[in-house]
Amino acid sequence: MTKYISLFTLLIFSALHGFSQCVSTEKELIINIIPDNYPSEITWDIVDLSNANIIASGGPIGSTLCLDSTTCFKFTIYDSANDGICCSYGIGSYTLNYAGTIIQSGGSYGSSESKTINCLPIDSTNLPLVKINTNGQTINDNIRIVADMEIIYNGPNVINHYFDPANNYNNKISIEKRGSSSQMFPKKSYSLETQDALGNNNNVSLIDMPVENDWVLYAPYSDKSLMRNVLTYELGRKMMKYAPRTQFCEVVLNEEYIGIYVLTEKIKRDNDRVDISKLDADDLAGDSLTGGYIVKIDKTTGGSNIGWVSPYAPPNDPTEQIDFIYHYPKESDIQPAQKNYIETYITDFENALNGPNFEDPIIGYTPFIKDKSFIDFFILNELSKNVDGYRISSYLYKDKESKGGKLKMGPLWDFNIAFGNSNYCEGEITTGWQKDFNDICQHANMVPFWWNRLLQDTTFANKLKCRWEDKRTGPLHLDSIVHQIDSFALYLDQAQQRNFTTWNILGTYIWPNSYIGNTYQDEINYLKGWISFRLNWLDNNMPGTCPPPPPPAPVGIEDYKTISNISIYPNPTNDRLHINLPNNYFSKLKIEILDAKGVIVYNHLVLVNSAKTSISVNELKNGFYTLKLTSNKVNEFFKFIKSD
Repeated sequence: MTKYISLFTLLIFSALHGFSQCVSTEKELIINIIPDNYPSEITWDIVDLSNANIIASGGPIGSTLCLDSTTCFKFTIYDSANDGICCSYGIGSYTLNYAGTIIQSGGSYGSSESKTINCLPIDSTNLPLVKINTNGQTINDNIRIVADMEIIYNGPNVINHYFDPANNYNNKISIEKRGSSSQMFPKKSYSLETQDALGNNNNVSLIDMPVENDWVLYAPYSDKSLMRNVLTYELGRKMMKYAPRTQFCEVVLNEEYIGIYVLTEKIKRDNDRVDISKLDADDLAGDSLTGGYIVKIDKTTGGSNIGWVSPYAPPNDPTEQIDFIYHYPKESDIQPAQKNYIETYITDFENALNGPNFEDPIIGYTPFIKDKSFIDFFILNELSKNVDGYRISSYLYKDKESKGGKLKMGPLWDFNIAFGNSNYCEGEITTGWQKDFNDICQHANMVPFWWNRLLQDTTFANKLKCRWEDKRTGPLHLDSIVHQIDSFALYLDQAQQRNFTTWNILGTYIWPNSYIGNTYQDEINYLKGWISFRLNWLDNNMPGTCPPPPPPAPVGIEDYKTISNISIYPNPTNDRLHINLPNNYFSKLKIEILDAKGVIVYNHLVLVNSAKTSISVNELKNGFYTLKLTSNKVNEFFKFIKSD
């Protein structure tokens, strides 16, 4: 302790003489605290990180002391009520002045907030390195500040050093805290926008992701695998039209290492994100009015307001409601006619789905939605048994009628307490359905009636079964998922050690953990084991029936695609089946389609006077079919697959 001056002596001397008596190898630290209305809840300490000894501590009045300039210390301020010192119960604050410079200030910090002193944040990493400097400002919630950001990224599998040039990004950002329940954690997530020096949007590619300006720095904390979101979005990109791209990185904030983060694409209308039509303020009629839109079923935290309320209360809880929130256009930008259009469209879908003829492909729900997107959304929420699934952070989007125009589910968002990482509402159990959440829990946000109703439609259920069986041989095969998890874990091996040194939470309950591993490998093993059991249960319980393979070819048919120079395409098909005929073909043509059991499911007689005709197979269930063409008593047979 010889390198520390007695705190009592220093305080007496400073009070008498008004200046620091630190020796040449020391620097003065002034801790100034303005308490809120509950000063007894405030404490602080300073730890020598070379030996983990507490070298000074105190309460709500602050202090002044001398610190050895060659030793790495960590200052932490605490609030025993977990609500910081600003601003719920008084306007409190604190500042740290080290060697004449304010190095930290704040007040709204929840349970605790830390600042390292005299420490090199990180020497090197195999992950991209993000460095943010707020220039003495505090990052707030919902009020952005302008800061500087550097990204060091020397390429895949190349080490990045702290003092390497900022070769991936070196410019301004606007930044704010993000998240709802996660804001109680000391490791904060942030939303940021890349800007130029004049404050304009700066569309750039960050860490090999497509050019944009809106990003999220997600802070995995209660998810001690560090990868649940990344894994989900990876699976989503293999199945759905779009899921957010991600990059693991390590972050240094104001020269303090704050751990592993995930740089993530923010959900946004963009050619490389949610690729739908731009909707301008003057798009108020005709096809222009019909898209594009992004809405979500979500909580109203984070400054969002309810756009409209579904006319259908959630099953089993008529006192609750399903809230829709405008995402694109923003609530401040969307016009009344546009609000009316998207609300009416989704309400019409709900009416059709709730109606007595909901299974009818013409007057039921089918014309309103792209069922494949609903199926994939269902599969990934059920695979992960996402306790927030269907009821929070559930996005939908719609393009113009001229571009397909049907309502689609997605993109996926926020799966950090999925895959068994929740100890409430049976989120940890590998059996049962998340769609039945309302039967299990009474909650402020409930699951809409859609999902159980959709599964009452045998066509939807059978498509779901076929999709599940198909993807279980590919991206949802257990070996494929385990390989992806192991690859992430290997990539994070060195970085996770630094992360959990900074955030010493392994072996500790963090809301809402259902499992508490003592090591990082324990967390990884739990994740893999949980998924294995979940896949097995879903294999045995997934509703629907997928048609068996087609029967053997009719006797005498040797070549299904070249007889009489007739061919069909595309095969497989999801919408229309085109039939190419000889150039001089002119005759009546009987077209029949037989399902895998030999039952005729399509029968039509056409007069053909061109070299090509086509038929719609959009309403057929997924599976194997035989196309039978009859002309002048000559039969031709072709096998094809209908698949969304």
